[in-house]
Amino acid sequence: MSTRTPTTSTRRAGAGSATRLPREVITELRRVTWPSREEAVRLTIMVLVVSTVVGLFLGGVDYVFNFLMTEFILGV
Repeated sequence: MSTRTPTTSTRRAGAGSATRLPREVITELRRVTWPSREEAVRLTIMVLVVSTVVGLFLGGVDYVFNFLMTEFILGV
């Protein structure tokens, strides 16, 4: 019967790994290319406009289907 001892490749997460993740996150956030204020405002406005257009389109489609169901299929 052979017994194996843990090696460095099979070591478990120890106390050092609890601080490693926050350090790695901070390091990655420093590498991020953040948008300028103008670019962030422009993209936010674009998201709001596209969301409004899609919402209006889907609301219109819903209204049309509701009308068709009520008038022609259900006969109410």
